[in-house]
Amino acid sequence: MRRLLALTLTLTVASLVVSWAPEGGQLARPTALALGVALIAAALAGELFERIRLPRLSGYLVFGLVCGPYLANIITRPMARDLQFVNGLAISLIALIAGLELNYNRIKPRLAVMLKLGTGTLLIMYAVLLPILWLAWPWLPIEPGATGTSRLALALLFTTIVVSFSPTVTIAVIADTRSRGPITEMVLALVVLADLFLIVLFTLSMQLVRWTSGTDLPGDVSLLARISWEIFGSLAFGAAFGAIFAFYLRKVGRELTIALLALCVALSELGPLFHFEPLLASLTAGLVVENIAPPSGDSLRDAVERGALPVLIVFFAAAGASLQLDALAVIGLVAAAVSAVRLVTIRAGVDLAARVARVPGETADLVWMGLVSQAGVTLGLVILVASEFQDWGARLQSLMVAMIAIHELIGPVLFRAALARAGEIGKMDAGVTEREFDAEPLHAD
Repeated sequence: MRRLLALTLTLTVASLVVSWAPEGGQLARPTALALGVALIAAALAGELFERIRLPRLSGYLVFGLVCGPYLANIITRPMARDLQFVNGLAISLIALIAGLELNYNRIKPRLAVMLKLGTGTLLIMYAVLLPILWLAWPWLPIEPGATGTSRLALALLFTTIVVSFSPTVTIAVIADTRSRGPITEMVLALVVLADLFLIVLFTLSMQLVRWTSGTDLPGDVSLLARISWEIFGSLAFGAAFGAIFAFYLRKVGRELTIALLALCVALSELGPLFHFEPLLASLTAGLVVENIAPPSGDSLRDAVERGALPVLIVFFAAAGASLQLDALAVIGLVAAAVSAVRLVTIRAGVDLAARVARVPGETADLVWMGLVSQAGVTLGLVILVASEFQDWGARLQSLMVAMIAIHELIGPVLFRAALARAGEIGKMDAGVTEREFDAEPLHAD
């Protein structure tokens, strides 16, 4: 009750400040106000959601959505844009956390199963979604007049974007719930490996669309070369910084929170200068630290906990405030229909792939719930399409933004429910040993 009262007071004061602002509501320091409101009110909203057994991240998102420019307008459109200054840091930090949770010795016994399950799921999703989207293409508000090979290329490109998952949201839910266990690592490995594969397939799909539209030649490999540089260069870049951080952990080991945030700033700001992917580089850095020079004790875990919370709050509050409800209102029915087909396909794909990979049925019942979210990676792919094909690309972007809004709201809820059913929430804090973790079955009892 006290948290609800504190949240109400915070929002009331912020609303009064915005409404009394001079010159048509233009504040002198809008970023400072938005940052303060997000840190206080979103944190309170997250705690309220946790009390009703929902992810705190959903509380941050809903707070941003309600207080954003499309509803209460406490966080105005310029404020929402200003809050996104933390995006690069947040993506780098949560990817680093993911790398720190992927210990090769722990996942080695399950690696073959993970690869079979992931490959099977993707193949089934493509086998189902591509024919459906190709048949429904005349009714999709993208390029209904496309025919022949052009229509097939566009359907393949759209399918790749629809299939994509969200490592960012997945990692953030894991960090927020402090989860550890077979389901946690299975979902994390699946979304990371699947999105690496999908980025390559997206590249090939874009090249096919260029060829069928007459804007490029089939022998042009410039985009393939650029993607190869981004992938392998990001791996090397992240590994180098991970080695430096591991050396710091062993030789200095002080002020770890500051050092951790400095590492994330370096990865998120320096990487794009060389056309490296911060998500992949940060994930690699975490893998190097965890598997080559693992830290001893709880010092790094405590540093991650202190540094991650405020960054996650601002990141997801800004994401909620930036959700484009106008896009959802215009093409909401189409977006909801495609989202429903995607959800059913994920469920069926995981179930069938689990049978082939001989994964217990209980695991399939939980793993699919961690594959629903879509966010940064999907949006990044959509922006690439819209920037190159400005006509139908803009319509594709509107449809996908509406779908991302749906998946970003329901995905974390489903994943947290799966982690709760598996009994893995809070195990990172419970100090599960390597031997105890390895002894856990692949499915939840």
